[in-house]
Amino acid sequence: MENKNFLTFPSEDILGYDVCTSDIDTIISGVVSHICSDSGCKFFVCLNPHSAEIAENDELFRKSILNSEFITADGVGIIIASILARGNIRNRVTGNDIFEGTNKALDAIGGKSVFLLGSSPENLMKMKSLFSEDYPNIQISGSLSPELSDSPNRVHDAQIVEMINKTKSDVVWVGLGAPKQEKWVFRNYEQLNVKFIGPIGAVFDFYTNNIERAGPIWQKLGLEWLPRLLQEPKRLWRRSLVSGPRFLIRVLLRKSSNISS
Repeated sequence: MENKNFLTFPSEDILGYDVCTSDIDTIISGVVSHICSDSGCKFFVCLNPHSAEIAENDELFRKSILNSEFITADGVGIIIASILARGNIRNRVTGNDIFEGTNKALDAIGGKSVFLLGSSPENLMKMKSLFSEDYPNIQISGSLSPELSDSPNRVHDAQIVEMINKTKSDVVWVGLGAPKQEKWVFRNYEQLNVKFIGPIGAVFDFYTNNIERAGPIWQKLGLEWLPRLLQEPKRLWRRSLVSGPRFLIRVLLRKSSNISS
């Protein structure tokens, strides 16, 4: 029986990356259909200006983005790039959107299980408690807060993969932070006997209010980065004040090159 690829969405080129143009409802429908199918393991990646800039000098990170099943527009800079290219992306689709939408749909179906990989042991405890209340029809099959270095460790990776596979989970949510999480997923997804992997970074901390997410108004205006920058200036200043402008400069240079040619 031929397997349909439910995760093939229309996309447009943003600096060499095929970014999904579908709305969140369409994406969630595809993700859930895939999880309920007989197809193999797939993963997605969120693209924002900072990750696009990191990938310029990190080949493994770039490969992980390019080899994902679909890429979402997680950042107002991606929307601006689309507008400048006369594209169709007008709304962000964040890791949090995928996390909440997928879990809500799977909870309505029932009988599915998830594995939580990342964050601290304390935050995972809080997350599992909240998750059981919010999604009672989804089983939390396991969790792990791994210590991962920047250098790949095949033995450690294999141990984590074996642990996850023993749980027979349907979904693995990964909160290791970019680009570490995307590179880990890319190195290991072919060995994982799961249907879907979601590298979603700070969503683990947002979910437990360990880090307070910016309010709906900031999100709607595309300025969610600003309150976070004010909360954690030492960690996020480069992402917001260096990577963003560099990304837009590259977008404008490409636009200028396309016009002149």
